[in-house]
Amino acid sequence: MATTPAGATAQDALARARLNEDLIITGEAVALEVRPASVGVRILGALLDALTYGVAAVLLLVLAARVLTGLNPAQLGVVQVATFAVVQVLAPTAVETLTRGRSLGKLATGTRIVRDDGGPVRLRHALVRALVGVGELWLTAGAVAITCSAVNGRGKRVGDLLAGTYAVRVREGARRRPALVMPPELAGWAARADIRALPPTVGLAAHSFLARAAGMAPAARAELGASLAAQVEPFVAPPPPWGTPPERFLTAVLVARRDREEAVGLAARERDSAEVARVGRLPHGLADPP
Repeated sequence: MATTPAGATAQDALARARLNEDLIITGEAVALEVRPASVGVRILGALLDALTYGVAAVLLLVLAARVLTGLNPAQLGVVQVATFAVVQVLAPTAVETLTRGRSLGKLATGTRIVRDDGGPVRLRHALVRALVGVGELWLTAGAVAITCSAVNGRGKRVGDLLAGTYAVRVREGARRRPALVMPPELAGWAARADIRALPPTVGLAAHSFLARAAGMAPAARAELGASLAAQVEPFVAPPPPWGTPPERFLTAVLVARRDREEAVGLAARERDSAEVARVGRLPHGLADPP
């Protein structure tokens, strides 16, 4: 296997692999294919949502005027305030919570609101966004939100900054990379080898390299493969058979780690299930009551 170029690091490998630093990285060092939504896309989605909620507000007011007849001006004011509270706060909160960050405008523009770690938004995230949105979206006609999104790297508005969320383009993220398969000639070695957990940056770079290798120039592919293999090799004992191509070595290591982690997780779930069944049984062989 080739040696590491002088001074090569995991960060160098990430840069050569052309990885976007804004990718969401899971615990298995897999980069999720999501990108922050652009300001223009967010504005279009917000306009569609505002139109939807505006029509809903008008319909609710018309319905209230027909049903609640004989109200004095003070009571009508209360009805109006309650209607706008429902439309501006309660409805957006319920929609984003139940749909995990989607709305009519976001469905139309192919976006979704997610947490900073890539997870789905919860009630508190949606509520913070809706409450702040009353000021930055409705009272200022979106001027504050547009300004904040334009200067933020992830296109966040003030509500996103306070809630710890941002909008991503989910249509582009729907693509799935093919699963890695253990090279047959390395299956026996991988089963006996001691393969420790890889640093997140190295594992991420290896995953991305294997997914993009087919489209890389041969010279760059060979150089980056050798560099990544040399960075992974210290975490493996014994080393792979002499002459193993770097890409086959990296694939074997990643597949072996994935399979072992899945086996550990499955065994833990089985132990938990057995423990729950044991605790639920009555002592001394007593039968459950009919």
